[in-house]
Amino acid sequence: MCSIVFIMSVRSFRVEQVLKKLGGDIRDARKRRGITVQLMAERMGVTRVTVAKIERGEPNTSMGNYAMALYILGKADELEMLMDRTHDSLGLDLMDEKLPKRVRVSK
Repeated sequence: MCSIVFIMSVRSFRVEQVLKKLGGDIRDARKRRGITVQLMAERMGVTRVTVAKIERGEPNTSMGNYAMALYILGKADELEMLMDRTHDSLGLDLMDEKLPKRVRVSK
């Protein structure tokens, strides 16, 4: 139990900033579409409080709730492609470094 408390207390400033931006972007997209907080909550199957937490970018809100908000706003495709291997340039570069210098045909 001690390790769980430690993990929960460690925060990343960068992650918090990213979530705040994501939450603000979700809020703006909801407003641009003319969707009220109440309607958003109903479509998501959550409470208005949960929608408010998402829009504030609170890190303790579940990824599933963020994903459902993006789905309601028509942005699920972008979420799906977020870590797609074809867009993982660092991972592809690391794999390329492990390629053999030459390839030999076995006799």
